[in-house]
Amino acid sequence: MARFGVFLDRDGTVTEEIGYVNDPRRLRLIPSSAEAIALLNAKGIPAILATNQAGVARGYFKHEMIGACHERLEVMLAALGAKLDGIFYCPHHPSVGEPPYRQECDCRKPKPGMLLKAAEQFGINLQASYVIGDKASDLEVAKVVGAHPLLVRTGYGEGEIGLFSGNWKVEPEGIFLNLFEAVNYIIEKEDID
Repeated sequence: MARFGVFLDRDGTVTEEIGYVNDPRRLRLIPSSAEAIALLNAKGIPAILATNQAGVARGYFKHEMIGACHERLEVMLAALGAKLDGIFYCPHHPSVGEPPYRQECDCRKPKPGMLLKAAEQFGINLQASYVIGDKASDLEVAKVVGAHPLLVRTGYGEGEIGLFSGNWKVEPEGIFLNLFEAVNYIIEKEDID
C-alpha cells in the first residue's frame, strides 16, 4: 500500500511571501518552517514542495533563477536539519509570456500535474495525503487529487480567510497559524509516534 505524503506550497508557506523572487538572496524561511519539515523527516513522511513559479512566463526572471532559489532553500533547510524529499514547480502561465512558458499546462495549481508526478515518483497515495498552502488554489488542487486541504495564515493565508471565509470553493480541513502547527495536526491525526 502506498504511503501518504505532505505537499507544501513554497512562497507564503515555507518561505516568506515577498512577491516574485528574482534573486536567491531574497528567499527567507518563515520561522519554524524548517522545524516543521524536519519533523516530517523524522517521522518518515515525504515532504514535497509543489510551487507555481509563473515569474518565468511573465519575464520577471530566467528559468535558471528557480533552480538557484531552490538550491538556496535546500541549503537553508539543511542548516536547520531539514530536507525536502522532492521539489516540483510550474514555470507556466496560460495567458502571459511567450512559448514555451505561455501555455495551458497540467501542472499549474490548481491543476494536479505536479502532485501526480510526485505521487508516481515517490509511491504516494494522494487520497491519504495532505496539501498545505496559503492560497485557495492550494486547497483546490487538494480536492482535485482527493487529498486533505490545509490552510496556513502565513503569506496570503490571512487575506484568503477574509476573502473566502463562509464562501470557500474548497473548504479547508483546518486553518493553522503556520506550517509547524499544520504538521503537528497531521502527526496527531495520523497517530504517528
